[in-house]
Amino acid sequence: MKHPFFFGYGSLVNTGTHAFPDASPARLSGWRRVWRETDLRPAAFLSVERNEGSQIAGLIAAVPDGDWDALDAREYAYERHIVTDHVHTGKLAEMSSVQIYATRPEISRDAGANHPILLSYLDVVVQGYLQQFGPKGVADFFATTRGWSTPILNDRSAPIYPRAQRLTSEEQACVDGWLKSLSAVVQDR
Repeated sequence: MKHPFFFGYGSLVNTGTHAFPDASPARLSGWRRVWRETDLRPAAFLSVERNEGSQIAGLIAAVPDGDWDALDAREYAYERHIVTDHVHTGKLAEMSSVQIYATRPEISRDAGANHPILLSYLDVVVQGYLQQFGPKGVADFFATTRGWSTPILNDRSAPIYPRAQRLTSEEQACVDGWLKSLSAVVQDR
């Protein structure tokens, strides 16, 4: 039986944040990541936008029986888009379709100073990319994401992000090293 799949490109790459079965790496053509903000949330969050010539790595997983309710609730500031024809994976025979979540353009805009990126959220995303794709995958994540001028709020000691994960000292050093290389503005809470 074929199931619909989602393509995760942010926190959904970290399998510690969900229990969807048979998650595996994949690539998506024609889209790139971007930091967005909305009045629905106090912090910036990742989204995607169409961008011809771009390709991003992510994780796909089945949505058993097409029951999107839990995932739609988690991704409430987003809407789903069908991207089946743009996904590159060895699992195409198992999928009825692949969908991706992107912010609704009428309620979102590029992230700015009033909606910082939560370090606890970024930690989760980078940890997922390290686990799935290794250091090269992390480099690719930073290179294929737009909006790094958005300030970063250091909430590591008391995470605001509800699905925060515990990072090893090596994982933290990886995140911190990338932020330093980007000359990112990290603000203490």
